[in-house]
Amino acid sequence: MGAAYLIVLIAAAIAFSAGGILIAKIFVKGTKNPQKGLAYECGIPSEGSPWNQFNVGYYLFALIFLIFDVELVFMYPWAVVVKELGMAALFEIIVFMFILFMGFLYAHKKGALKWI
Repeated sequence: MGAAYLIVLIAAAIAFSAGGILIAKIFVKGTKNPQKGLAYECGIPSEGSPWNQFNVGYYLFALIFLIFDVELVFMYPWAVVVKELGMAALFEIIVFMFILFMGFLYAHKKGALKWI
C-alpha cells in the first residue's frame, strides 16, 4: 500500500509542476527586453562583465556560517527534550560541541575567519 501512495505522490508532483509551467507558458505574455538579461545587484546598475572573480574567502566564510547555523538547528530540539533524555544526551551534546569546536579551531588556524 505504501508504494502506491508514493507513486501517486510522485505523479501529483509532476502534474502540478508541469501544469504550472504549462499554464505560465500559455497565459503569460513574454517580452523581449534587454534589461532582463542583465545582472542585478541591490538596485545599482551593473557595470562591466557579470563574470567577475570573487575572493574565495567570502565563500569559505559563508560555509562556516552555515555550519554553525545548522549547529543551532540541532541544539534547539535537544534543549527541549534534554530532561527526558538524561545523561546520555548530555554526553552526546558535549561530543557534538567538541567536534564543532575543533572545526572552529581548524578554520581559525587556516585563517578562514579573517575578513578581507
